[in-house]
Amino acid sequence: MTQITIDALLARLCALEAQNEVRKTIARYMALCDVPGSSFEGESLAALFTNDAVWEGIGPQYAHKFGRLQGRAAIVDMLQSYLPPAPHFSTNVHFLTSEHIEIEGNKAKGRWIMLQASGYVDETAQLIAARLEIDFEPSNRDADQPWLIRHFRTERLFDAPWQVNPRKETSA
Repeated sequence: MTQITIDALLARLCALEAQNEVRKTIARYMALCDVPGSSFEGESLAALFTNDAVWEGIGPQYAHKFGRLQGRAAIVDMLQSYLPPAPHFSTNVHFLTSEHIEIEGNKAKGRWIMLQASGYVDETAQLIAARLEIDFEPSNRDADQPWLIRHFRTERLFDAPWQVNPRKETSA
């Protein structure tokens, strides 16, 4: 093997590892936004964003509803306004598909289609499909969270009503 081949393999390995870390970051984000949420010891939404991150709704439905938020604190405040103990969701689950992640050095761009199944405290429910485009960058503050969200864009594609069946407790 030549040094050129080894360097090429190392570059591919680094890109694959970065893609996997980006996947972990977006999976943590979605899990922390689910209701009811699982307890994630020591995990917080704030830890997933750069200090100067941008979170914005784009397109005709989300540009007005969410606008553009800048800075970790503003983003987390907005997200927390939808999560318990805020009276908004009774249940909320996120599914991601159509993944595409590009790595270019110290930048990553991910694109997904998200399906969000939501039940609200007023007993209505809906399915929402949105396109996500998210820029990531490596963290220089936390080795346990190597890739952070730099710019989160969400565009609502469609929504539809649905029925939430009450959760029934089961015994083993």
